[in-house]
Amino acid sequence: MADLANLRDPVVIAAFEGWNDAAEAATGAVDHLIEEWDAELVLAIDPEDYYDFQVKRPEVEFDDEGVRRLTWPTTRIYLARPDDTGRDVILIRGVEPNMRWRGFCRELLEVVDESNTQLVVVLGALLADSPHTRPIPVTASSSDPELTASWSLEPSSYEGPTGITGVFADLCTTLGVPAVSIWSAIPHYIAGTPCPKASLALLSKVEALLDLPIPEGDLPELARAWQRGADELSEEDPEVAEYVASLEEQRDTTDLPEATGDAIAAEFERYLRRRNTDRPE
Repeated sequence: MADLANLRDPVVIAAFEGWNDAAEAATGAVDHLIEEWDAELVLAIDPEDYYDFQVKRPEVEFDDEGVRRLTWPTTRIYLARPDDTGRDVILIRGVEPNMRWRGFCRELLEVVDESNTQLVVVLGALLADSPHTRPIPVTASSSDPELTASWSLEPSSYEGPTGITGVFADLCTTLGVPAVSIWSAIPHYIAGTPCPKASLALLSKVEALLDLPIPEGDLPELARAWQRGADELSEEDPEVAEYVASLEEQRDTTDLPEATGDAIAAEFERYLRRRNTDRPE
C-alpha cells in the first residue's frame, strides 16, 4: 500500500456498485471526483475472497493502445490532493462484495486507520416516488450523536436490510470514526440509465457539509441532458405524464424547500467556491 501517513486533514468518501447505487448515482459521484481531482490509485483489494465471479463477472476490454485486458471486479482506493481544499481525500470506489463483508470492511478500515482519517462519508442512492422535474432529494444522517448535533443531521432511524455502505458506516462508528451517510432518491420510473443529476445533488451535499470546494466539470451539462431525456419520456407517454403530475403535486405540497436567508447565503458561498475552483490559472 502507498504511504498514507501525513495527509492533510483526510476524509474518506466511498461508494459501491450494487444494491446501494440506484442509477449509478453514488459511484458516478466518486468517479467524477477521481477524474476532476486526478486521483492516484493507491490500492486495489484482492477480489478472490469477496466476489462471486459468476454473479459479477470479469470483463474483457481493449485499452487506448488496442491491447486486450481482463478487468476483475474489485474495490479500489484512490488518493486525491486537491490544492485548493486544504485537505486530502481518500476515494473508495468499488463493488458491493458477495461474501465475507466483515473481512472486506476490515481491509477498508486499515486504510482509515493508516491515514488517520477522522471522518468517513458513504454515498448511496435508492429508488423512490420522486418526480424527475424537481430537485433530487438528498438526505444526510449519522449514528454519531456529536456529528448529528453539530451538523444538524437527521438521526439515523432506518430499520431493515442494509448494504455494504450501512455495514461499513456502522463499523466505522463502532471503532470511533464518525461516519455520515448521504443518499439521493432516484425517480423509480426512469432508473434504467445513469442519473448524473443525482450524482450532482450528492456532491452538492458533500460540498455543503464538508465545506469542500468541488469542481462540477461537465456534470451540470450531463444532468441537463438527462433532464431532457426524462422530459421526452414523459411527453411521449400519457400515463407516465399523468403519474409525474401526481408526484409533482405530492412533492410540492409536502416538501417545499424554504428559501431562507441562511439557505440563500450558503448557496451563494458554494457558488463562489466553485467559481474560484473552476477558474483557469
